[in-house]
Amino acid sequence: MPGNQPIVLLREVDGDRYLPIWVGTAEAAAIAFAQQGIQASRPLTHDLITLILNVLDHSMEKLVISELKDGVFHAELVLNGGISISARPSDGIALALKVSAPIFCEEGILDNAGIEIEETVDSEEQVERFREFLENITPEDFS
Repeated sequence: MPGNQPIVLLREVDGDRYLPIWVGTAEAAAIAFAQQGIQASRPLTHDLITLILNVLDHSMEKLVISELKDGVFHAELVLNGGISISARPSDGIALALKVSAPIFCEEGILDNAGIEIEETVDSEEQVERFREFLENITPEDFS
């Protein structure tokens, strides 16, 4: 990846678009742990947030990738009771995976920053085309 920075790829449920989001290494590790169901020996930040939400009797209903401004994605954690909290998408994704909350993205963001990968291309060629795309893209391309 450019600069060896991890990328999260969110796939559109009913389409062929993917949304690449650059994330920090700590957030990438938290996302990977959540995906794989790995429990750290001590609570990570996202585990702590989950515990706090539980103690306060709140739950996360969804994560919304809500804005793309100056090449930076912004997100909203939507909690029960109509509470919305601004968050970095990487933190929101890790938390959503921890609590099994759905992840949404505003349509306009997918229109502007989503990349389309055709399902008819064989997987090996698809991976190669995507690898070429990632080698030539920078976060500034989304501004």
